[in-house]
Amino acid sequence: MYQWRKFEFFEEKLGGGKCKIPEEISGKIECASSGRGKLVIGCDDGTVSLLDRGLNFNFGFQAHSSSAFFLQMLKQRNFLVSIGEDEQISPQQSGMCLKVFDLDKMQPEGSSTTSPDCIGILRIFTNQFPQAKITSFLVLEEAPPILLIAIGLDNGCIYCIKGDIARERITRFKLQVDSSSGEGNSSVTGLGFRLDGQALLLFAVTPNSVSLFSMQNQPPRRQLLDQIGCNVNSVAMSDRSELIIGRPEAVYFYEVDGRGPCWAFEGEKKFLGWYRGYLLCVIADQRNGKNTFNIYDLKNRLIAHSLVVKEVSHMLCEWGNIILIMTDKSALCIGEKDMESKLDMLFKKNLYTVAINLVQTQQADASATAEVLRKYGDHLYSKQDYDEAMAQYINTIGHLEPSYVIQKFLDAQRIYNLTNYLENLHEKGLASKDHTTLLLNCYTKLKDVEKLNVFIKSEDGVGEHKFDVETAIRVCRAANYHEHAMYVAKKAGRHEWYLKILLEDLGRYDEALQYISSLEPSQAGVTLKEYGKILVEHKPAETINILMRLCTEDIELAKRVTSNGGYLSMLPSPVDFLNIFIHHPQSLMDFLEKYADKVKDSPAQVEIHNTLLELYLSIDLNFPSISQVNNGTDFNIKARTVSNGKLAVDGKNSSIEKDTLERREKGLRLLKSAWPADLEHPLYDVDLAIILCEMNAFKEGLLYLYEKMKLFKEVIACYMQVHDHEGLIACCERLGDSGKGGDPTLWADLLKYFGELGEDCSKEVKEVLKYIERDDILPPIIVLQTLSRNPCLTLSVIKDYIARKLEQESKLIEEDRRAIEKYQEDTMAMRKEIQDLRTNARIFQLSKCTACTFTLDLPAVHFMCMHSFHQRCLGDNEKECPECAPEYRSVMEMKRSLEQNSKDQDQFFQQVKSSKDGFSVIAEYFGKGVISKTSNGSTGTARSDSVSSSSGF
Repeated sequence: MYQWRKFEFFEEKLGGGKCKIPEEISGKIECASSGRGKLVIGCDDGTVSLLDRGLNFNFGFQAHSSSAFFLQMLKQRNFLVSIGEDEQISPQQSGMCLKVFDLDKMQPEGSSTTSPDCIGILRIFTNQFPQAKITSFLVLEEAPPILLIAIGLDNGCIYCIKGDIARERITRFKLQVDSSSGEGNSSVTGLGFRLDGQALLLFAVTPNSVSLFSMQNQPPRRQLLDQIGCNVNSVAMSDRSELIIGRPEAVYFYEVDGRGPCWAFEGEKKFLGWYRGYLLCVIADQRNGKNTFNIYDLKNRLIAHSLVVKEVSHMLCEWGNIILIMTDKSALCIGEKDMESKLDMLFKKNLYTVAINLVQTQQADASATAEVLRKYGDHLYSKQDYDEAMAQYINTIGHLEPSYVIQKFLDAQRIYNLTNYLENLHEKGLASKDHTTLLLNCYTKLKDVEKLNVFIKSEDGVGEHKFDVETAIRVCRAANYHEHAMYVAKKAGRHEWYLKILLEDLGRYDEALQYISSLEPSQAGVTLKEYGKILVEHKPAETINILMRLCTEDIELAKRVTSNGGYLSMLPSPVDFLNIFIHHPQSLMDFLEKYADKVKDSPAQVEIHNTLLELYLSIDLNFPSISQVNNGTDFNIKARTVSNGKLAVDGKNSSIEKDTLERREKGLRLLKSAWPADLEHPLYDVDLAIILCEMNAFKEGLLYLYEKMKLFKEVIACYMQVHDHEGLIACCERLGDSGKGGDPTLWADLLKYFGELGEDCSKEVKEVLKYIERDDILPPIIVLQTLSRNPCLTLSVIKDYIARKLEQESKLIEEDRRAIEKYQEDTMAMRKEIQDLRTNARIFQLSKCTACTFTLDLPAVHFMCMHSFHQRCLGDNEKECPECAPEYRSVMEMKRSLEQNSKDQDQFFQQVKSSKDGFSVIAEYFGKGVISKTSNGSTGTARSDSVSSSSGF
């Protein structure tokens, strides 16, 4: 005991801690209890008084007539249980009674005092339970209103009363603790209930034994725990339901299985108690006869308070204070200081270890503990004990800002301590990117590869890291620890970082390609888009192979699984990777050619063909930095076109010339193969193809496209630009035949070209005139006007053509004259017939009916067309001749059709435009009388006249 440190963690309350019991309590104090914010005191005159927090008298009442020996406040209900002596009913029965008071129900008693309602009175001793001196008393609240009351006697017995005392529904039973003979050695000096799960246990202490009863057994089973005991007031229960007994040599703790730890405190233990983890002892010192009140902190092995006191009669705990009642009716209130005051006291004495133990044992919050550890660390740091200081700082991780510690240890001489702190910071998952950077820099400065390996390769779980991955990679790269950076990147699945290190730092291109091949297709595609430029520059063939596998993987399986190309759309498209070939067009061409050969129905066919056309038709594959790629050598090739339309290359390098011509051939093949005859539109962008052919002077491709698009005039314009007369005529022979879908007007354009040429081209003009004459494309006057513009042509060129045309025209004029004369004769005959019908009578001499061929008899009907019918053969149709009506109707229908067509202007102009001789179309419309009428009014008048004349007949 003398080795334990003493501290003043408690202080006296209520006016220095010493105060008097109120004068209203006049008798000798026999018993006391506390609970529910009250202090209850029983006296030898049978009165019970209640005191408030300031130990002021609240009220009192007469609980027993003679004396009150024991009191206990219940916790669950505001009840007071007392044992005292009342008047004897008979000499044979004892006056010792147990009473239960309900403090919430006050009954008026007289005019000035009140007393609580006594809800139950019970005689303790009966015939079955003979009278003895009561030495201990304890009440356990089971499920209300059931109480379990244990009364210890001086004869070694315990009387137990269980039930609802208010309703007198109780059971009594007796427990035998110690049956040994000997005066004063068998009295029950202390009791204690313990709930162990569902089991209820009862500790019983006598001067020479400690026993344990299992109350769930019937009858309760006794177990002897120890053969030593203690006197009255030296028994207490801890907050862990341990039994505590005090003997002159030590204080003993008991569990259900026997004696536990003991603490050697010398002196007679007059009172023993337990308060919030502290052991309370009133010890009598035999040497000086003084009583000392000690408060022990057993976990930290210190005396939290020590005070010399007078003779103590009762010790209670209430309101967070310890209350000692003295025999001279004075009281001492002792309260615990707050944690801050305790710590300040310890800090002033530099007792940091004690402070740490104190906050930990009293379950202070983590931030308060961290603050104590910080102060201790600061103290050790000031003493230059850096290792121990860092040990304390490490324990503050999670509460103390790491920068506070890091700033203290940034000195190079303390880098080991800093490394230790940062390691623990990462271990607890509280490190930021900056902390990771700092720790890795510490490792690299110390050149501690072993620790770096442990830090990098240690994992909490699969794929989990205790640090920021990107920061670790960046720092390791900067320090040339590339293998470590690659390890972290690979473990974390950061493929882009792994490849960046391989390609940019180490230049291990084969390994990078192998790594990309091992990735999932989607991830491999992402990495290739980012690093494909470097790979194509150094390993073009291998990169193309990987791209082919990526874009065509399981292509045959896909064709078997689905026929609609749905699987192909799930694979990466070659178009997605065009940017990686920006400086390597030759490699791009190889890649797209391989893909196009293997995949015939790709969704990206159009884009692929467009790109291939651009590569094939480009004269020098002039991507932005082609000159840089070829080490500054200028391989620009000048293109020119000659009279035969072939491409010539001006360049010193014959291999480049050959390559260009080969690419032109591939381009022409692609133009043709990607526009099958069964497709209206090609599998490439026609406009782009035309622009490429124009830009790169690729005449063969341009001619093919124009011809395929039926742009025949543009085709012959290409020949005209190079003055290829032979090609012009051959082209017009092929494209100017209307019977084969050609355009005959090409001969007119060709004639116009020769007319404006300004040089002698008699041979070509004669060839053109042959076709113009054959298909009657132009009138002779137009031919003469066109050719007259060329001063180099003579009349002999067209003499034969003009002679033939004049002879032909003369024949046509003669034929037309004969036709006119015939039509005039027919017209005169018709007019004469009409005049005859209008002026002369008609004689009908038919004797037979035209319909039935029987003899014609009356009634009969005669028509002006010289047909006669029985009236019965005509039926209801008497106004027109059945024989002539169909012909008449067809003529009228034709007339109506012509009149309707005259209103369709689009059809008229379309016929004029598409006809070889538009004048003939107009003349035909005039001849049919379709466009000779100028208004709807005149049309209507003419039609009405015709109808009336017909009806007249």
